[in-house]
Amino acid sequence: MGYSYSAQKFHADRGNWLRVDRGLFRLPEWPVGTHDDLVRWSLWGRNRAVVSHETALAVHELGDSNPTVIHLTVPASFRSRPPDGIRLHRGDLPDDDIWLYEGFRITTPLRTLLDVAAGTLDLDQLVDAMRQACDRAPAMRDALISRAEDLGPGAALRVERGLRLGGLL
Repeated sequence: MGYSYSAQKFHADRGNWLRVDRGLFRLPEWPVGTHDDLVRWSLWGRNRAVVSHETALAVHELGDSNPTVIHLTVPASFRSRPPDGIRLHRGDLPDDDIWLYEGFRITTPLRTLLDVAAGTLDLDQLVDAMRQACDRAPAMRDALISRAEDLGPGAALRVERGLRLGGLL
């Protein structure tokens, strides 16, 4: 925001600002949001990081995913080294696959399901997430089928298995 280091220190020392991280502050009276940690990591990623994979599943409340690390997708050109507790996935996401959500960017439910299908998420968890997503949006099944090949044959196979096991095919 253009504050000098001395001005940042002044406001932090006086209690006008609470230090969250290096160069990141919050106002003391500002309410803490449910996903403040994800806003923080979005800022760490210079607003190029997108919450994705298992973390996005949890935010979208699909299945019972409770990841131990925060998953972020960043552009291939992103060069910062992630701190402990952050898992970076590199790739360029189309704008249609991203939503703005409570101050951070997150993959859409469709893209989230495709990402976890291409990964190592337990098949039972994938089935539960797919079933819930299809219950909420009936067009999700057809969208999953049509986009599965985009992420490769392994993801397409896991999408088909998940839909079949979930009784959606």
